[in-house]
Amino acid sequence: MDIETNQTRMRFAADVGGTFTDVSIFDEVAGRIRYGKSLTTPDRLVRGIADGVADAGSHFSEAGLFLHGTTVAINAILERKGARAALITTRGFRDIYEIGRINRPEAYNLFFRKHRPLIDRARRFELGERMLASGEVLYPIDEAELESLAAKLEAEGVDSVAILFLHSYRNPAHEIRVKEFLEARLPGLFVTASHELSQEYREYERTSTVAANAFIGPRVRDYLGEVTAELKAGDFTGSFLVVQSSGGLYDADTARRECIRILESGPAAGVNGARVLCQTIRLPNAIAFDMGGTTAKAGLILNGEPMMTASVMVGGYAEGLPIQVPMIDIQEVGTGGGSIASLGTGQALRVGPQSAGAVPGPACYGRGGELPTVTDANLVLGRLSKTRFLGGTMALDLEASVGAFERTIAGPLSLSVAQAADGVLRIAIDSMASVVRRVSIERGLDVREFALIAYGGAGPLHAAFVAQELRIERLIIPNAPGHFSAFGMLVADLRRDYVRTLFTPLAGAPFATINTIFAEMEKAGREDVSRASDALTAVEITRGADMRYVGQEHAVTVDLPVSLFENADVEGIKSRFDALHQERYGYASPDEPAEVVSIRTSVKGIIAKPEFARILTGPEKPDAAACIEVRPVYFTDGFVETPVYARAALRAGNRLSGPVLIEEHASTTVVPPAASVEVDDFGNLLINIARRGE
Repeated sequence: MDIETNQTRMRFAADVGGTFTDVSIFDEVAGRIRYGKSLTTPDRLVRGIADGVADAGSHFSEAGLFLHGTTVAINAILERKGARAALITTRGFRDIYEIGRINRPEAYNLFFRKHRPLIDRARRFELGERMLASGEVLYPIDEAELESLAAKLEAEGVDSVAILFLHSYRNPAHEIRVKEFLEARLPGLFVTASHELSQEYREYERTSTVAANAFIGPRVRDYLGEVTAELKAGDFTGSFLVVQSSGGLYDADTARRECIRILESGPAAGVNGARVLCQTIRLPNAIAFDMGGTTAKAGLILNGEPMMTASVMVGGYAEGLPIQVPMIDIQEVGTGGGSIASLGTGQALRVGPQSAGAVPGPACYGRGGELPTVTDANLVLGRLSKTRFLGGTMALDLEASVGAFERTIAGPLSLSVAQAADGVLRIAIDSMASVVRRVSIERGLDVREFALIAYGGAGPLHAAFVAQELRIERLIIPNAPGHFSAFGMLVADLRRDYVRTLFTPLAGAPFATINTIFAEMEKAGREDVSRASDALTAVEITRGADMRYVGQEHAVTVDLPVSLFENADVEGIKSRFDALHQERYGYASPDEPAEVVSIRTSVKGIIAKPEFARILTGPEKPDAAACIEVRPVYFTDGFVETPVYARAALRAGNRLSGPVLIEEHASTTVVPPAASVEVDDFGNLLINIARRGE
């Protein structure tokens, strides 16, 4: 096989989740996408990737681009399984990381806990240096003190070091000097400086960001090194790109250094896929809902683009740690197919956040799991086939699921197994509905005005009930939902994001200086995306600004056309800011002066993308052969005889009334009673959800 030829026509994407690893392969010449799926292998994740590629009937040597999304970074933080890291900061600011913003969301909660830093105080060191807010040097670095500090780090046996100096967003010279010194003095040490990750003000958020990068750095670096070695062993000679939390791609070498940018790697790819789907079917506003084996996630598509955020609290607002990098605004909850159901204090039924994962997995997997999970509940209620799971490649043990429920929930609560399983799903659905509320209602938006796009292996099983809970009337299930995040990687572009803090009143903004800074950032971005891959077809630039009314503390990011800056259009910028402020917060003050806090630019390296293929058209009533069987499925009033259809046999224009199940290789869509479904020209399932009581 001619590897050089294949490099120009084959693109691989691998999404490693907590339970399954999904692989999508795009053949650019044939215009087809193939899919592979395998159980995630926690002991050595790259083995699961190789298994998925093999399941798709391919080999690494056939790829010209390998795209990857992973949960390694976020798991390292959430599980507190990172490196032995140290922090070096400006003298007098050692406790920034501990003090934080002194947030106390629940003032009267006696059990409130502060955020817990990733780096203990004993490994936080001070250095006698100081920059002014203007970028001028107040105190230079004492080289003798720096040598003494290096000796302390060596004695501590740290694996990585984070560097955060005050006002380095304005002038990073001291951070650059210390990093160069430590890398020469202590070779092999993972060293990261705050200006490489964030050039915004707010020292606590920058401290937390660089500390997190140091904490996960060695683990992510080693993992990506393993993937690189696996690819090389498989004769891969193309470009290895990783998905950022912004939904864009960047090269693996940069990802090894700027690890914090891949926290929401896989979920961001899913939202990116939802964006492209919205463009295809001309849907401006939608909520992307992703439910896998471990978690459920939600992101928002507003006016055709994902809603972004400049920072996120990892671990939740109450106890979380801020990460200050551009990313898609994704909310997450620990409810997935593998989430374990149990009884807590007072015999209260709980679902998650503990997950059975891939090992041992749900009880029905027959791999040693003995506790009931959400997947077991769906099997007990007839919503999953015990013989056709994953296209029949993996049999499910119904008796094991029934036994798990009888022992742990149904028996102790004196319920039938079906009632216990139904209770588990009700709790799971309520939890998942909350994550959709967080990206919509809590952002000042009416969730009922959005369609719900559901994917992930478990998303189509539960999405209709989530939609009912939220009174969302339109639900869309894309093709191959179990591989949709991997598909989202195939339609992603290279991307680099830049930001500079620049406090200035809008009315007197120095546009000449602003345009010069934009030009510098965009030049670096163009060079970066061009280096990452030779598959670019174009480069696109978008700009924005963090703005606020004079007297406010927090700013909102406003997307702004390049022409507004080039023409110094103060009125145009102000009107867009007022409109966004009205949308987000319900009020605006057009007569009040505004100020610019920071300016932002995104540089996208556009890559040719697979298109959604149209399917054959059929009559309104599906062909009788498309119905696989009729089996009892549990809904609100008990078991109902429900037809089961093969999705591959459905045609555009086919319509069905609920209750009905639609099965495909890696997922099952549940259409409840009173709902209906239509197949569109691209094979998407368009489900109309009847509101409760109607």
